[in-house]
Amino acid sequence: MGKSCLLLRYSDDQFTSSFITTIGIDFKIKPVLIFESKAKLQIWDTAGQERFRTITTAYYRGAMGIILVYDVSDEVSFQNVNNWMRQIDQNAAENVNRILIGNKCDVGSSERKVTYEQGAELAEKFGISFFETSAKTNTNVDQAFESIAQDIVSRLKENPEHYGNEGGVSINRGKKKEVKGGCC
Repeated sequence: MGKSCLLLRYSDDQFTSSFITTIGIDFKIKPVLIFESKAKLQIWDTAGQERFRTITTAYYRGAMGIILVYDVSDEVSFQNVNNWMRQIDQNAAENVNRILIGNKCDVGSSERKVTYEQGAELAEKFGISFFETSAKTNTNVDQAFESIAQDIVSRLKENPEHYGNEGGVSINRGKKKEVKGGCC
């Protein structure tokens, strides 16, 4: 995977078709309004590349939310979701929120290798939400990020002890909250 076009689209409302490889980790901050409270999302793009696995797994420990992204035109990236889910189970907090995203839903049917139904079925198997997105056309990008942010805030409101396990995350109990989310 390269630099997340989803991250760039969500954080900066930009899209570029040029391929830029993420070297290890990319990081963005996005202020948002969640349930009428101000939040600052810290979004870490861990690239999902095998050679960065040791770096990536360290970021799981402090994550409050993890977005797994595969490319609907790349069956191998879809198959890797199972491996990444195992890594999350081994390295992240038990209560970490997760969602699955199939990106590039704008591709033509001849380029598509993974159907919507396959993505939805895999998400259901793991008991997580599923979105198909397109960073290019800005389809469902905001909805996916807002969904996981809302899930995290809801969990934290219901169970204040679920702030994650260390990871340098600070959450202010007033109006402003910082929510750290991971993306791979």
